[in-house]
Amino acid sequence: MGVRNSKEIDIFFSCSPYVGVRNSKKIDIFFSCSPYVGVRNSKKIDIFFSYSPPAGVRKMKFLIFAGPPSAGKTAVIRQIIRQLAGEYRVAFLKIDVVRAFEDEELKAEFKIPTKKVYSGDVCPDHTGILVLRDAISWAEDLGMGILIVESAGLCLRCTPYTTQSLGIAVLSAVGGTNSPLKMAPMIALADIAVVTKVDLISQAEKEVFRERVREVAPRADIIETNAVHGTGLRFLMKAIRDMPEILDPDAIVLRGMPPLAVCTICAGKKEIGWQNHFGILKTLDGADDLYRGE
Repeated sequence: MGVRNSKEIDIFFSCSPYVGVRNSKKIDIFFSCSPYVGVRNSKKIDIFFSYSPPAGVRKMKFLIFAGPPSAGKTAVIRQIIRQLAGEYRVAFLKIDVVRAFEDEELKAEFKIPTKKVYSGDVCPDHTGILVLRDAISWAEDLGMGILIVESAGLCLRCTPYTTQSLGIAVLSAVGGTNSPLKMAPMIALADIAVVTKVDLISQAEKEVFRERVREVAPRADIIETNAVHGTGLRFLMKAIRDMPEILDPDAIVLRGMPPLAVCTICAGKKEIGWQNHFGILKTLDGADDLYRGE
């Protein structure tokens, strides 16, 4: 997106990190408040102003991994750390419910800074939303080039991806050809769908699985891999290298709407039946959500 091959531009102003000017013969005034915007191959510029981060402000890429348990999220993350180790310093945050060992394994293997957060009785993806801002500050203070966050991905409904991040959904090819349809919200807002364990299924099953992913996320890039050996991941590495860094951590928001979590079950009430609860409810035959006030 941007301006190309224009003969003359009087004033060009942009606040977008994806808009620039190329091959224009004359620009009177160029102003940009993004460090990723520039002018290429233009013959004459009278006034040029571009914002760049002040000294001490670090640039960092932000990756969010989601997917069902045992899909191979950590195996893919391990390949990223191994292949990009010479280019970026990487920090890792694991969010889980009861126990997690991935942070300890990655710290021992690659000597990188890691953290983990247990959600306990709270939804793990909701916990992730609550701690992400602190996690970004932690990684930035350490001077990291990449922060990787791995969610638990248990309910398959939450979509933990945010703006200014690369959202990566990891799916297991052996989970069944219809599994992408069952976890549609998790895949729909992802930038990339990484399909693991493709060496364990037939070519016909691969084709069907790929089409199921496209039904849910037609614009997502699909990468098929044996994550243990790292085959087919060069496209993922290129996407990470090409992605922009975080511009403004305080402006990061969720890409989609989280599931409703405003009922008395969420507060710990154990009785069954909607008649015993308040808040946003659902009945067996009701087409729409029901709100029942206390």
